[in-house]
Amino acid sequence: MGFKISVDTGGTFTDVVVSDARGELTIGKALTTPARIFDGMRGAIASAAEQRGISFADLLAGTDLLIYGTTRATNAIVTKRVAKTAFLTTSGFPDTLVLKEGGKFRPHDFSRDYPEPYIPRRHVFEIDERVNAQGAVLRALDHAQARRSLERVRDQGFEAVAVCLLWSILNPAHEEALGTLIEEVLPGVPYSLSSRLIPIMREYRRASATAIDASLKPLMQQHLRELELDLAAAGYRGNIFVCTAAGGCNSIAALVERPIFTIGSGPALAPVAGITYSRMEGLGENVIVCDTGGTTFDVGVIRDGALTFNRDTWLGPRYTGDLLGIAAVDMRSIGAGGGSIAWIDDGGLMHVGPQSAGAEPGPACYGRGGTLPTLSDAAAVLGYFDPDYFLGGRMTLDVAAARTAMQDVAARLGLSIAETAWRILTLAGDLMMRAIADVTINEGINPRESTIVAGGGAAGLNIMLIAKELGCDHVVLPKTAAALSAAGMQYADIVAEEVGSFYSLSDRFDFARVNALLDALEARVLEMRGKLPDQTGEIELEFFGEARYQAQVWELDTPFPDTKLPSRRFRSQSDLDAYVANFHDLHERIFAVKDPGSAVETVSWKVRLTVKLEAPPTLHHALASGEAPVVSGHRDCFFGGSAAVRTPIYKSSGLRPGHLVQGPGIIEEPNTTLVVYPGMSAQVSSAGHYRLNIQ
Repeated sequence: MGFKISVDTGGTFTDVVVSDARGELTIGKALTTPARIFDGMRGAIASAAEQRGISFADLLAGTDLLIYGTTRATNAIVTKRVAKTAFLTTSGFPDTLVLKEGGKFRPHDFSRDYPEPYIPRRHVFEIDERVNAQGAVLRALDHAQARRSLERVRDQGFEAVAVCLLWSILNPAHEEALGTLIEEVLPGVPYSLSSRLIPIMREYRRASATAIDASLKPLMQQHLRELELDLAAAGYRGNIFVCTAAGGCNSIAALVERPIFTIGSGPALAPVAGITYSRMEGLGENVIVCDTGGTTFDVGVIRDGALTFNRDTWLGPRYTGDLLGIAAVDMRSIGAGGGSIAWIDDGGLMHVGPQSAGAEPGPACYGRGGTLPTLSDAAAVLGYFDPDYFLGGRMTLDVAAARTAMQDVAARLGLSIAETAWRILTLAGDLMMRAIADVTINEGINPRESTIVAGGGAAGLNIMLIAKELGCDHVVLPKTAAALSAAGMQYADIVAEEVGSFYSLSDRFDFARVNALLDALEARVLEMRGKLPDQTGEIELEFFGEARYQAQVWELDTPFPDTKLPSRRFRSQSDLDAYVANFHDLHERIFAVKDPGSAVETVSWKVRLTVKLEAPPTLHHALASGEAPVVSGHRDCFFGGSAAVRTPIYKSSGLRPGHLVQGPGIIEEPNTTLVVYPGMSAQVSSAGHYRLNIQ
């Protein structure tokens, strides 16, 4: 195998990780170029090539596989730059996207305007047809009326069409007929059918997912095809896969048909890196993954070695935003990254984020015209950054500009510049701890019993303070921390899912119809396997039911117990009993309670296909014995006390496996900085990662 390149384009930086057959990993980093993504990608790949001592062209020519993760879809939604989309729905139900799920956190607060639907109400077209909850046709599709509606769609210049008819999950005939009509009346206009994309119960979730998917198709189809052309023009001849929200990757051909799965695709791969590095260090299967980028802080958990998924990913605030609807890796994001802006509200309280300086102009210390104080500016003022060695010396920081940006906030707080910077750092840490608590303590997980794997370019600034507050004894900052999501792509597999709805109670179970649905879902995911390149490896199939107790509102993804269901079908009552027992155990593990006497109802069934890709081998090195780490210099750093402390600086090139750095100390990697606070320490493991000790 030749080189393998993984690329994660974030809001501020584009991260690249290059691996070879020996398992050596090289990180490249460059500022993201929103106007033309390939420009930033080229810069990051060229940086990695330079570190390896080869040319950009030679690196591309020697690469077999490139995996790409992007925020393009997410950014398009946030900035409202998606395609003009028509929404077709059953006559009498035009307000599904308007009403959303009807929730509201403060029901008596009338100071806020009612949220706008994802697709404006005036862009909704009602179609004369009706299917009932059993899948029977109550009113046949009026083809003439549907054609007239589509002609209006054409005449009004819509760029995409979303189709979500009532109960099409049980009988998709009318949606399929509309798809045929769209191809006839609107040739070349992309469209999405809910019965193909996300055949699940709950009308709003299905409608929202279909609307989002359709609106992204023109943009993402153009973007991914341009990427193919740019890479080909640069000399790349290998295969390209794109990351998905399901924690894996897939072909471009598959994702231009379902671009919704590219939303959040970069952060979704951070947990893959998290569990990989925890296993490398022998620290167990329960992991908290923290990814601190330039714009956001993303956090997720791995339970018993498995990624966690949910269908409750909102784009924007819960209930008032827009629901993604698909099963995605559960990564929660808050606006607290290296570029998050510190500001004072009218009451005199300081906040950090969610506004970000982004890549343009960026933090003030970048010297690109930014004037507002950010977390990165605070770190520069505190002395944590070497202004001449940022990004390994590829970028020079303007500390004076960072101090100037702090002046207004410092004056309003009545603090010195250094004290203000320390406040910004600790406040950002408080926000990050709350995000961690949201996915751990609030979900019944004790952070003390988990390993923290920290990544992102800004992770090393305060992860040790966060771990101390949470009481976590096991913390790992990987060698590839600055590009955690891109590193996760190196260990990712191809993942695809098919889901189908069929409601069935365990005490009145319809064996024949459930098995028939499982047959159909398995056939659909296996059909995708035949379209993949030859170098992809063995396959693995996982089967799940989205199950709950009667009268519960939400479901749990309940895996089939493979040891008792070898065929992944329900052939007998004992097979069903094993599945139901698995649900009871899962419910107890998550909610600390189970009710074995109650029936279990399953509303949807899911088959997940995993196709193995070759991952880089793990390199372990002999530990240094009796050697002290090399101190490259000293710098005055502020750690919240009465004065700055003369602090030793360590370059990663002077550290070997086994070396221990006692705090206070600053470890400078080419793409990130690790702050070892007083009373704490960091040790380099045999795999080259930093094991952080907070005691």
